[in-house]
Amino acid sequence: MPRITRRALLKSSVAGVAAAQIPSLVGALSASVPRKGRIRQSVSRWCYQKIPLDQLSAAAAQMGLRGVDLLQPEEYDVPRRYGLICTMAYAGGGEIKSALNRTENHAAIEQAFRTNIPKAAAAQVPNVITFSGNRAGMSDDEGARNTITGLNRVKKIAEDHGVTICLELLNSKNNHPDYMCDHTTWGVRVVQEVNSPNVKLLYDIYHMQIMEGDLIDTIRNNIQWLGHFHTGGVPGRHELDGTQEVQWDGVMRAIADSGFKGYVAHEFVPTGDPLVSLRKAVDLCDV
Repeated sequence: MPRITRRALLKSSVAGVAAAQIPSLVGALSASVPRKGRIRQSVSRWCYQKIPLDQLSAAAAQMGLRGVDLLQPEEYDVPRRYGLICTMAYAGGGEIKSALNRTENHAAIEQAFRTNIPKAAAAQVPNVITFSGNRAGMSDDEGARNTITGLNRVKKIAEDHGVTICLELLNSKNNHPDYMCDHTTWGVRVVQEVNSPNVKLLYDIYHMQIMEGDLIDTIRNNIQWLGHFHTGGVPGRHELDGTQEVQWDGVMRAIADSGFKGYVAHEFVPTGDPLVSLRKAVDLCDV
């Protein structure tokens, strides 16, 4: 992993402005932190929009993270400049409200995956994201059958390129009302029937704590169907600290002990200095 020096980072005026706006930016890059490696951690781009992607990638590298989550195709290669990868990519897998549970969306998703999954593979991106869509009056059974049909239509694209399509579990109680893939049992039913090593679930711990709780047993019992994890403090999707209810070190130990070899991406919105909050979360989850 290349060493990112303070001088190199601050060489451009853009970087200088970014460092001035984010007090922790220079400090975060002062020394690379060795990690235990049992949990391969990443960071979700959208939570750190005020930090240019290059600087976020550099800071992540120095914190001992492995990548940056949720990048668009034109951004796939940016983390590689810092010895990282894009750990989860957007590739045209539909929108949260409208995706695989409606057959009229399948052709567009297939075309987008045919275009973008090869790009992801070329950039060493291991995962791309997709969604079920909202119910909008549709039964869960019909939505599951439609989602299975859609995933069967695109799974060979993923298999041929060594990329995993991850169907995200989200809560429908607070953040995404009416979203269909809102319980682990529904998602597991779908990926079991698709039955591909390249189609799994994105298990968002924040969302599933809100919908179900029982995190550790659920993870242990379904780990073969889980391809990626997201974090976020409950309630509020903020820091992983004493203001929220998830025992993160215990959950991380369960993931590590399961033999999971994928990535855990931090997807919380910092309320304080963003890189200080991220560093604390990375330390906490380094079990």
